Amino acid sequence: MMQTGTVVLLCIICAVVAGGGFGAAAFYLGMNYRKKVAEAEVGSAEEQAKKIINDAYKTAEAKKKEIIVEAREEIQRLRTDADRDIKERRSEVSRQERRMQQKEESLDRKLESAEKKEEAIQEKYRLAEEQLAEAEVIKRSQIEQLERISGLTASQAKEQLLESLEGELAHEKALRISTYEQQLRDEAEDKARNILSLAISRCAADHVSEATVSVVTLPNDEMKGRIIGREGRNIRALENLTGVDLIIDDTPEAITLSSFDPVRREVARLSLEKLITDGRIHPARIEETVEKARREVEAKIKAEGERAMMETNVHGLHHELVKLLGRLHYRTSYGQNVLAHSIEVAQLAGIMAAELGVDVTMAKRAGLLHDIGKALNHEIEGSHVQIGVDICRKYKENPQILHAIEAHHGDVETKTVIAALVQAADAVSAARPGARRENVENYIKRLEKLEAIASSFNGVEKCYAIQAGREIRIIVKPEIIRDDDMVLIARQMAERIENELEYPGQIKIHLLRESRAIDYAK
Repeated sequence: MMQTGTVVLLCIICAVVAGGGFGAAAFYLGMNYRKKVAEAEVGSAEEQAKKIINDAYKTAEAKKKEIIVEAREEIQRLRTDADRDIKERRSEVSRQERRMQQKEESLDRKLESAEKKEEAIQEKYRLAEEQLAEAEVIKRSQIEQLERISGLTASQAKEQLLESLEGELAHEKALRISTYEQQLRDEAEDKARNILSLAISRCAADHVSEATVSVVTLPNDEMKGRIIGREGRNIRALENLTGVDLIIDDTPEAITLSSFDPVRREVARLSLEKLITDGRIHPARIEETVEKARREVEAKIKAEGERAMMETNVHGLHHELVKLLGRLHYRTSYGQNVLAHSIEVAQLAGIMAAELGVDVTMAKRAGLLHDIGKALNHEIEGSHVQIGVDICRKYKENPQILHAIEAHHGDVETKTVIAALVQAADAVSAARPGARRENVENYIKRLEKLEAIASSFNGVEKCYAIQAGREIRIIVKPEIIRDDDMVLIARQMAERIENELEYPGQIKIHLLRESRAIDYAK
């Protein structure tokens, strides 16, 4: 068995060795075959590459020749174009040279003509100077002859002539002034009368008279003691918190509140009424009630400002301006409520603006804000006009509104139609019957000042203020003042009254001159 296995193993080994030899021979033969195939392919590729290179050389040579031909053609074309342009430019230069030469010749001719004209002018000027000198000599001789004939020198004759013309010129000036004023008055009065009458008829505002004191009614006189409090502590607390003087006198069942500021007075009045109704009166309760009343008054101020905006249809005001408008509800001017006056001025200005074709919204806005400075004139120095302008400028109002506020009392000259309308509406609202009132002392002083201004003019014999100071009647001396002088004197009086006197509306100046001749038949 062992021998048999050995034989098999030997056979296997032989088979393996034989297979390996066969494989090596096959590998060698394959490699030789592949080498021959590769060499054949390389040779074929080299021949193809040489063929391609030869073809590329041939194509490049042909392309090169073609490009050279095209370049030569292009060079020839460019050379032809350049020659043509050169010829055209040379011809254009020649034309320009000819034109320049013609212009030079023309300028030479004009210069020659101008020189001839200048020589002629100089000759005329020389002749004129000679004639002027001759005229001066003739004039001097004539003046000397006139002086010998008249017996007066030239200066004396000039003075005499001016004196003789002075009366004629004064008469002519008075006649012209009278004629122009009458013409303007006739034209303006008709138009103004129609517009103002229409505006007044369409606007009727209520006027409330207010004073510097308020009266609070008490249920009984015992309440006075409770308001005063122990050692006066209640009344002191109320006066300190409100800034109002409480006047408790013998008037039955009434207490008087006195203050120049109507807002403070209103706060004190509401506080006192609430305390009387509540019955609990002590410093802590007073402080609480005053604070509540102050909030109510502030709310009322805001509501009044918004009401004014709604009535006049003016919108877009700054909220601070709305509050200031509301404060005008507690301000008065000669007894006229300033807020009611402002609303009326806005409505009047709007109506007149509509008639004239002007911006109605702008006119109403200017009329509503024209007295806004009166809401603060007790707190800030300056006139209510300047305060109003500063306030509206602060809150970015239109320059036309600022000018209307500044000009509504004539502090500056009116430059816009809106300013003129506000000025007219303010005068109408203030001057209408029953709108304003003033105390007797100021009224008498104004009339006395009016008569004093009229009496200060030379030639005035008597003067009387009538129609509640809306007209002054002046009697002049006929031997001093002539008819021609009356127009000038009336104008001068009007200017002085406008500059020196404050008055509502307008004042009519009526001059009277009467000449009487008396004789007796015997």
